[in-house]
Amino acid sequence: MTVVRSVRARMRRLADEDGSAIAEFVMVAALLTVLTLSVIQLGLALLVRNTALDAAAEGARFAALADNTLADGQARTHDLIVTALGNGYARNITARYVPYLGQDAVAVTVRTPLPLLGLIGLDSGLEVTGHAAVETLDGVVTRG
Repeated sequence: MTVVRSVRARMRRLADEDGSAIAEFVMVAALLTVLTLSVIQLGLALLVRNTALDAAAEGARFAALADNTLADGQARTHDLIVTALGNGYARNITARYVPYLGQDAVAVTVRTPLPLLGLIGLDSGLEVTGHAAVETLDGVVTRG
């Protein structure tokens, strides 16, 4: 009988769940923290992308005006990115004339860091381009 009792006592101790709630809480909390931080990081990357794309499109529209040059569009794009994101995100901005959908257009391209861990990320990991139709006077495209 004592052997049966000792086996039953051992089985009860093995089946006892005391302390398992703490371990489960730690595992679930760690998983939820990683998930939450991942969603926040995705939101930050999308913010940088959308801001750079909007600045590139605005710079292209500005450069496409009849009395402006490509340098004006680049400067406008630079100013918008510096104001919204900071100087580190406005390092590589180019503007050029291109045919776009059968029309003369200005394309402003921004290459900027893609944030992967906070604001730290791949240098030139994100490239966006904004286009705008060139404004003409009397049907003549002025490229200045």
